[in-house]
Amino acid sequence: MALDTAIAKAEPVPVGEVGPRRRLKRFSGSRLGGLILALNLLSLLILFVGALLLNEWQRGLIESRQETLTAQAELLSNVLSKLSITTGEPTPAFDPVEASRQLVDDFIPAGQRARLFDLDGLLVADSYAVSEAIPGQPLPPALPAGASAPPASADAESRSAADLEQARAALAAEVELALDGVPQAGVRRSEGGDRVVSVSIPVRHVRQVLGVLTLEAGDVDETLAAQRRALMPFALVALAVNLLGSLLMHVFVARPVMRLSAAADEVRLQRARAISLPDLEGRKDEIGDLARSLETMTETLSDRMDAIEAFAADVSHEIKNPLTSIRSALETLPLVKTAAQREKLTNLLQQDVRRLDRLITDISNASRLDAELNRDRPRAIDLTQLLTEIVGVYEAGVKPGEAHVTFTASAGDRVPVMGRDGPLGQVFRNLIDNARSFSPPGGTVRLSLDRDDIDPDRPIRVRIDDDGPGIPPDNLETVFERFYTARPRGTAFGANSGLGLSIVRQIVEAHGGRVTAANRTDATGAVAGARFEVALPMVPVPGRRP
Repeated sequence: MALDTAIAKAEPVPVGEVGPRRRLKRFSGSRLGGLILALNLLSLLILFVGALLLNEWQRGLIESRQETLTAQAELLSNVLSKLSITTGEPTPAFDPVEASRQLVDDFIPAGQRARLFDLDGLLVADSYAVSEAIPGQPLPPALPAGASAPPASADAESRSAADLEQARAALAAEVELALDGVPQAGVRRSEGGDRVVSVSIPVRHVRQVLGVLTLEAGDVDETLAAQRRALMPFALVALAVNLLGSLLMHVFVARPVMRLSAAADEVRLQRARAISLPDLEGRKDEIGDLARSLETMTETLSDRMDAIEAFAADVSHEIKNPLTSIRSALETLPLVKTAAQREKLTNLLQQDVRRLDRLITDISNASRLDAELNRDRPRAIDLTQLLTEIVGVYEAGVKPGEAHVTFTASAGDRVPVMGRDGPLGQVFRNLIDNARSFSPPGGTVRLSLDRDDIDPDRPIRVRIDDDGPGIPPDNLETVFERFYTARPRGTAFGANSGLGLSIVRQIVEAHGGRVTAANRTDATGAVAGARFEVALPMVPVPGRRP
């Protein structure tokens, strides 16, 4: 009897079991969840670091600021060279008072500093010196009463002095290069230690270089910091979305996969016969498809196991019958006194041995059938040619008194079907043998091949008709069961095992077809014989319309 099917519910496996517990304890035991989280965080980290660095944006900002300052400096240089801010004959020079007045009168944008140097590189005018704005740093918080200010560190003072000297030296070098008539643009440190974009343009009177105009913009760092601060909320939102996405992927993907894996382990460890996870099978995504596929697969395996168990029980029952008969005959044989009785027992033993040999052969063929169907790859087979060859073999070996076999094909010269020629040949040989065994002496078994579009999925129809007594109406389906046999009187005992039609149905269904049994009737309505019909799918022929 078949065992009751147990259902795997993906329960936790006890510690000590081999296999399902060998997982890294990451992200609640999920490697997939940990990988999803790591990849999301890595991509976000790359984006976050790249946004903070802003190298390309910073370079573009500096270049844009240099172009703007250069245009402003050239415009201001042209204005200064045309105004009467020079004195001295024949060598003109800047008038410091007039130059300072022009610098404060001309519009200098906030955050920029304009300085004018003469031919000797000496400072003539500074927009900070004549501006109403007082540059500097905010005072530190007031100290409590009686507290003394902490002494300035000697190292800090030395570093400040060194930075100041470096800033002055960089400015002097820039001015000196501009005095040679070559405009300068670059990034350097100011005397206050801030990074500034600086442009130095020579101021000319006609063609004479009178000095150098230097424009500085010290708001680059502030602009970059403002951009980073503006980007920070978006980065935080992206981080939150990434974390939420990782969590959802873990909950809706990684954990269901873990549950399916645990349920499969339960089946592998023979604690269950099928997987059933209703909450996953109801999902309308790929996880639901996977759960339903696993459930169908395990149910199919369970049904196959039940069928194997039932087959084993039927085989045991069928083999015991001839063995019991043989044992009884052997026990009776020493008690027989006449030669006629001994010959009768000997014939009975021979019949039982033949029956047992036929059973073992058919059982062996039936047990190898699944392996043969799975081992051979289906290919296009010309069914017309296959049936012609099978019928030719039967007609070549027909003996007097045996039924003849005829074949007619109305479906065309070539009817391709997808299948395996060996198993398909066994189907039609079994059906022909079954029809011949029920046909009267000298009768005819008729094979016909045609096409019927009533079932578009299985348009190819093969019919096998005989002139026998037909099939009882209650047994039209029973004849396809294993070990079922109902023979007319006079048939040799043990000549049939009852597995032929069962093998036929198994092979036909494995090829996507269907086999049915029916009775033929004559004009008066009486049974004229049996008919077996095999319906198979057709392979389209290239270049031929279906």
